[in-house]
Parts: sequence; structure tokens; C-alpha cells
Amino acid sequence: MVENNQTKHDYFCEYIPEEAMEHARTAREEMRKSIKAILPPEFLAHRRKARLEMLFAAREIINHTIDKLESQQKE
Repeated sequence: MVENNQTKHDYFCEYIPEEAMEHARTAREEMRKSIKAILPPEFLAHRRKARLEMLFAAREIINHTIDKLESQQKE
């Protein structure tokens, strides 16, 4: 299992040769390029906006939880 001070990347690098990792990175990048070529730019813009809205929602949940914990501590 991955130790606390070891990242998943470091853990897998012990078992997977660097050359294989580089091929995987290149394949991922080429796949992203092919998807961008297939999808219309409007979809990509909408996807970025949706991702941003999800992050804003997560931020609000975190802020709400922090506020709730702080108010409970004061009581």
C-alpha cells in the first residue's frame, strides 16, 4: 500500500518503467487532442463553465461547513 509520505506516482514508478509512463502520458495527451478535434468549441466552453460551477458549489459547501463548525465551537 502507499505510505503516507509516498505519492501514488512515486509508488507506481517503482514498478512501471519510466519509458512506459512517458508513453502513457503521450497517449493521454493525444487522446485529449483527438477529443478536442471532434467536439465543437461551444461544447468545450460549456464544459469549462460547468466544471467551474461545480468547483464553486464545492467551495460553498466547504465554507458552510467551516462556518457551522466555528459557530458550534463558540457555543
